[in-house]
Amino acid sequence: MTSDARHGAGPLAGIRVLELGSFIAGPFAGQLLGDYGAEVVKVEAPVGGDPMRTWGVVHEGESLWWPSLARNKASVAIDLRTDEGRALVRRIAAEVDVVLENFRPGTLARWGLDYESLAEVNPKLVVVHVSGFGQTGPRAADAGFGSIGEAMGGIRHTTGEPDRAPSRAGISLGDSLAAMFAVIGTMGALVERARSGRGQEVDVAIYEAVAALMESTMADHELGGRTRGRTGSVLPGVAPSNAYPTRDGSEVLIAANADTVFGRLCKAMDKVELATDERYASHAARGANMVELDDLIGAWTTGLDAEALLALLEEHGVPAGRVYTAPDMLADPHYRARDMVLRLATAAGGEVPAAGVVPKFSRTPGGVRASGPRIGEHSRQLLAELAGVDDAEWSQLADAGVVR
Repeated sequence: MTSDARHGAGPLAGIRVLELGSFIAGPFAGQLLGDYGAEVVKVEAPVGGDPMRTWGVVHEGESLWWPSLARNKASVAIDLRTDEGRALVRRIAAEVDVVLENFRPGTLARWGLDYESLAEVNPKLVVVHVSGFGQTGPRAADAGFGSIGEAMGGIRHTTGEPDRAPSRAGISLGDSLAAMFAVIGTMGALVERARSGRGQEVDVAIYEAVAALMESTMADHELGGRTRGRTGSVLPGVAPSNAYPTRDGSEVLIAANADTVFGRLCKAMDKVELATDERYASHAARGANMVELDDLIGAWTTGLDAEALLALLEEHGVPAGRVYTAPDMLADPHYRARDMVLRLATAAGGEVPAAGVVPKFSRTPGGVRASGPRIGEHSRQLLAELAGVDDAEWSQLADAGVVR
């Protein structure tokens, strides 16, 4: 990775992040910060590196997720189990703006890398923690994965069919939500630091990141006497808003639950009388008669191919979209127009498609400067630059297996 590749031009240009930890929650936060222009220095084990290098679908020896999850990052291979390795990290931490970590709470303190220790040499440092249960509380020290956070945060209980066991979203939702809150917290702490000149800790718990998205479920239970459960593909009382089958075997999501939009849908269906039918004329009435209404709409959509249906709905101003699979995303012209399908280089010399940068910035756009690096690809360069490691010390550390 060249110096230009390390240093982005996005809104976080000039911010340097030291990423510690592995798997998804911490590294995805690091990916987003890098997308926005931050220089991200990832520390990983000299042997094996981040387990995400071999998770999921592996192609030519490398995870197809890795080029994207580790994009815009430099890899420095340091054995944190050694005193020498931890001393190197302390030296690097003195030269960065943010330390991002997702170890089990207490690990950094045992290593002498806790916030208080690092702030002694870098008072402006922001330390961002991502963990299952947070840094405090009776379960702080417990192991916690994204799936547990999804369960405790409440989203598993509300996902799936009502007559079946709780389902999951099919992606690592809890980890990703925690990562996004970590990025929000990082940027908030950096803004505050610009005023005060002081760093601080940011504490993200996976279960809390999930719970924060659960709308009014606690209030619904305590004050409204209703505990939300699983409702399949719909939200109770919100209709029509569902996926409907088409003649060619696709599914199209139609969201016409607002009164005016429902009226436009009735015109598209050539059933204008439904808009004034007392069973469907109001939001509450449509919600109460959801099943019957969905059957009416489904009977109509099955007579049309997906493209014809979508064109008709667009003509009438009804929000709709086909339920996409990966091939649909790759082929969609709107995805391409907004740079949402990037082609990243792999270690084997090929390329892998990946999602683009979100959100879009008008004046300081983010970007992808380099794909996921090899283990320790930048160790020698960055340890010299950030920790002052000269040739003699490098040889000593490398011989001892502390660095790679």
